Amino acid sequence: MKKFFAILAIAFAMTACNRTNPFLSEWSNEYGIPDFAAIKITDYMPAVKAGIAQQEAEIQAIIDNPEAPTFENTIAAFDRSGAILDRVSAVLFNVSESDVTDELNAVVEEATPLISVHSDNIFMNPAFFARVKAVYDADQSSLTREQQMVLKDMYEGFINNGIGLDEAGQARLKEINSELSSLVITFGNHILAESNAYKAEIGASVANYYDMMAAEPDRAKREKMFNMYSHRANNGNENDNKEALLRIMELRIEKAKLLGFDTPAAQILDTKMAKTPETVDAFLANIMEAAVKRAREEVADMQKVMDEDIAAGILPAGTKIQPWDYMYYAERVRKARYALDEAEVMQYFKMENVRAGVFGNASRLYGLQFEPIEGVALFNPEAEAFKVTDEDGSLIGVIITDYYPRDSKRAGAWMSEFAMQYYDENGNNVRPVIVNIGNFNKPTAEKPSLLNIDQVETMFHEFGHALHGLLSQCHYKSVACTSVKRDFVELPSQINENWAFEPEVLATYAFHYQTGEVIPEELVAKVQAASNFNQGFTTAELCAASILDMKWHELSSIEGIDVEEFEAKVCKEMGLIDEIIPRYRSTYFNHIFGSSGYSAGYYSYLWAEVLDKDAFELFRQKGVLDKETAMSFRHNILEKGGSEEPMTLYKQFRGAEPDAGALLRARGLAE
Repeated sequence: MKKFFAILAIAFAMTACNRTNPFLSEWSNEYGIPDFAAIKITDYMPAVKAGIAQQEAEIQAIIDNPEAPTFENTIAAFDRSGAILDRVSAVLFNVSESDVTDELNAVVEEATPLISVHSDNIFMNPAFFARVKAVYDADQSSLTREQQMVLKDMYEGFINNGIGLDEAGQARLKEINSELSSLVITFGNHILAESNAYKAEIGASVANYYDMMAAEPDRAKREKMFNMYSHRANNGNENDNKEALLRIMELRIEKAKLLGFDTPAAQILDTKMAKTPETVDAFLANIMEAAVKRAREEVADMQKVMDEDIAAGILPAGTKIQPWDYMYYAERVRKARYALDEAEVMQYFKMENVRAGVFGNASRLYGLQFEPIEGVALFNPEAEAFKVTDEDGSLIGVIITDYYPRDSKRAGAWMSEFAMQYYDENGNNVRPVIVNIGNFNKPTAEKPSLLNIDQVETMFHEFGHALHGLLSQCHYKSVACTSVKRDFVELPSQINENWAFEPEVLATYAFHYQTGEVIPEELVAKVQAASNFNQGFTTAELCAASILDMKWHELSSIEGIDVEEFEAKVCKEMGLIDEIIPRYRSTYFNHIFGSSGYSAGYYSYLWAEVLDKDAFELFRQKGVLDKETAMSFRHNILEKGGSEEPMTLYKQFRGAEPDAGALLRARGLAE
């Protein structure tokens, strides 16, 4: 405890005169939103160090407690610890992803190894583990099911973090974790730099890549865009990620073997729903077979259109569909087959209206209400905050949206938390602060932000994650919000996509940005008719990325591995056709190499889609806006976090295990 107070004094001293480091106390506003206006770059590192010292002191107090170990004085006490570190980490790592500067990036690079070492020190502490094990080995019948899950997760956390290793093994594991924490930052920074270089050269963000490829008639320009996009961080320059990737895999393999597993995939999946790499491999192979079969049909249809261009003298004889042709000719086939012009559809998807539709759908299903929060400073002027309340007026939480691309934001879309839901030691239900990030089309002087079909779906997807965070009703942070098994976490997000283009929902938000006219029924019919168009490509590129992820993490050695040769070999063995590349190639696969979140876990999107499509079939039976079914989903899934095993939660909602064929049926790849 003396060390904590010493560090705390330093944290106070390192801030300006008459000024307190804002991370050292709870946020003062009524919603728990971080005080972004007060935070300075010089506040982060003192707060990180103070937070580490605080949690070290709290854990030592748990160890020194003379009373026999119990859930309350050991497990719950740990769950409540680390308040300062939680606050500063949430802000630091969220803002570094969405509004990074060179100065902030330097802080991340300094802070990350310290936090990694701190985590290792916790989960390799034998005295602390002895108390946890005593609680775990005792009779658990008096514990609630949520408490049992918290205890189980914590115990497994020690096991999976090397508590059983000898002193030398633990020392080496700490070195591995520290180096990995730095390497993933480097990997992500390289991708951001390469994405910004792409934008400078092409004149548009990588977030617009698919749209531009679909609309660009100049084949040479398409090929240039494809080569720049698909070779990001693979150009032999200072941002090349091949060396970092191989080192990441080398360390992950060594870590897995230290922990008693043959491969990283075996180690990672041991605590997931799928359990084994073999289960995932078989699951993906079945999907890939159906996807490639459909993709071959799509290529044949596109080749017919290309042959018309050849006959017209636009292209030379013998020209065949290449990867840079796929989106362009697919769009031409779609227009011819369904008379669907996405540029026309976009006129009805003004960003603010789509967001209102997302909120309105949550209101109809779950009884939530949304109100803008005015006058609060956020991490970027483009971000907006909304108060979320329940039907009885009680506070559910806060959702912050930040939807436009900028050079300081990484590509993609995601959900995160600035504060999690939990019950404090006084029994107060602390409500969460959730953020949704996107990279949608920016407004211009002539037009507002108009979203394409994929972007509308993405907004619904990320808000599904937000609902999982907002509606959480757990007592302990370690299982609250989205703290669930990785192959379950995409269920709430993916099921939310299903409402995006339902006629009843479109009628509430799809208004022409100039006339205010609701989207015509005939255009809705076209959108729905085309909903399964190009699913061979869409499914194959997603499945290919999932298989590529698995094959990297099923390696037991990187000796003799060349990144490009390995990727090409994997794509050939999985049966991927030459006209398609994985959604993410290895050097810019940020999900698995820019963090550890989806390592040997990218399959989760498809795994959870089986659940979401099976679950939505129940909504189709009962009515897509059926309030009773929605509230069952809220109470059995969205509120529960990781407080119960995922399949138990699912069966409590659905009444049965999921039908594995639901995914292929929904994508139009099977009857």
